[in-house]
Amino acid sequence: MIKLLARLLINALAVMVVAYVVPGMGVDSFYTAVIVALVLAIVNVTLKPILLLLTLPITIITFGLFAIIVNSLLFWWVGSFVQGFTVAHFTAALLGSLLVSVVVWFGHVLFKLK
Repeated sequence: MIKLLARLLINALAVMVVAYVVPGMGVDSFYTAVIVALVLAIVNVTLKPILLLLTLPITIITFGLFAIIVNSLLFWWVGSFVQGFTVAHFTAALLGSLLVSVVVWFGHVLFKLK
């Protein structure tokens, strides 16, 4: 339970950092970042596998790079309905999703949450 909470807080901090760095992204507060991290986790567990399965042929043709596009579109979609979290355009979603992944990975390595 503590590891799950730590992962959620690392994801929320990653969203805050990325919103500060990437133009076109914004987060109103840390509470909003926690909500975004929670919604992203739910979306990544439920919708992402289905979308990756549906787009498997194009993902194979692009050697897996289309999975980055799917991840970015989900990130952008979450920004469309979570109040206080804005993702202005696809480029911001692409950069934001990539940077959130890198920051989360670094946080997990730093705190040994693997």
